[in-house]
Amino acid sequence: MSLFRRKAIADLQAEARAEHGLKRALGAVNLTMLGIGAIIGTGIFVLTGTVAAQNAGPAVVISFVLAGTASIFAALCYSEFAALVPIAGSAYTYGYATLGELFAWIIGWDLVLEYALSATTVAIGWSGYLVSFLNHVGIHIPASLSAAAGTSITMADGGTVTAIFNLPAVVIVVLVTALLVRGVQESARVNNVIVFIKVGVVLLFILFAWRAIDPANWQPFIPDNTGHRENFGVSGIVAGAGIVFFAYIGFDAVSTAAQEAKNPQRDMPIGIISSLVICTVLYIVVSAIATGVLPYSQLDVPDPIAKVADAAGLGWMTRLIEIGAIAGLSSVILVQLMGQARVFWSMSNDGLLPAAVNRIHPKFRTPWITQIVLGVLVAIPAGFLTVREAASLVSIGTLLAFVIVCAAVLVLRYREPKLARPFKTPLVWFTAPAGIFCCLYLMYFLPWRTWERLLIWLAIGFAVYFLYGYRNSKLARSGAPK
Repeated sequence: MSLFRRKAIADLQAEARAEHGLKRALGAVNLTMLGIGAIIGTGIFVLTGTVAAQNAGPAVVISFVLAGTASIFAALCYSEFAALVPIAGSAYTYGYATLGELFAWIIGWDLVLEYALSATTVAIGWSGYLVSFLNHVGIHIPASLSAAAGTSITMADGGTVTAIFNLPAVVIVVLVTALLVRGVQESARVNNVIVFIKVGVVLLFILFAWRAIDPANWQPFIPDNTGHRENFGVSGIVAGAGIVFFAYIGFDAVSTAAQEAKNPQRDMPIGIISSLVICTVLYIVVSAIATGVLPYSQLDVPDPIAKVADAAGLGWMTRLIEIGAIAGLSSVILVQLMGQARVFWSMSNDGLLPAAVNRIHPKFRTPWITQIVLGVLVAIPAGFLTVREAASLVSIGTLLAFVIVCAAVLVLRYREPKLARPFKTPLVWFTAPAGIFCCLYLMYFLPWRTWERLLIWLAIGFAVYFLYGYRNSKLARSGAPK
């Protein structure tokens, strides 16, 4: 039996048409909102400031352009697969159909890390904004219950408190998990409301804050490199692009909802591409305004957009921005937990994970066991880790997934050129290689410690695959050689 045995496209299409238990309730608007819900969050409310201050200066705008360009190439490849094979497993399933089981396992295991740590990171950020907002309205969560374990917190009176665990981060994960167990349609409705709130807040910020731009703050547009590759100069811009890639996991999450889409052949490409384009434009505009209103060196704070609003004389907007951030980060957690559960569900359906993972709730028609287990696995580190510890692997995992999908599109075009494709990646022999090159280039500029952690995670994944998945996969039991 080959490590590179593949699932036939015809079999996957038949599986997509068959009754699978998941509820088809999402249209093009819902899918676009899911993408925006996942993309607009930490990137716009936090990373615009930290990347400007530490990596790119005012040229953070270029960092977002580079990350967005690489994402567009990958999104076009994703769209072809999502329309051709509308299965919940996203890049995992696409790899299974083209590059074989081993590559499918690698990308599925990578997505486990990508979604889980991303949700953990965003939950920690959500906690910070919530604590800040509640403090401003006179409600105080004990400092010992609002940060990572062992964190030393300086109080207003100058004293220090050592945190025990991050209670708000745990609570938001539990609430979102309960909502996802309840149903995908209900989750999508909540997400739609949240998306309208946070996009409205971002548009208000753009409308009023641009008037306070001082062009002098954009000089120098590309600060001189400090001698470290990640700090400013052209290499800092590229490193910044690799970091902000954290924000672009969202459209991948759209593809995991393929089996819950009403008309996936039409709606999946619309949802993936439109959500990415909308969010990339908003990122570029907001980062340009932020670095124009304040010197980039002042933006390395947990709530840079709120600080920019204050500097622009929009004190009335500060609380509104905090509310938008709380709402925005909530929807990111929702979409990421939803996407992770669907990847688990697909891997179990293929026999690579135990059958219990594949169980659908008889009433809600959601993968409830997977969703609850995932919620617990995300809530525990959210209570005890810092943002930096949780976020270090997310960007490189996203980039690796994009590389494999772009490669898989080329492989399938070569092997089965006559397949009826509802959506075709335009100029595929340029677009897919460009996506591969851009993603690998950004990966190269990420710190070596990030690579080390990825390799350790993949080594654990190989152990799980060879001890369980290799012998128990459906293709292995059917005797399929390839």
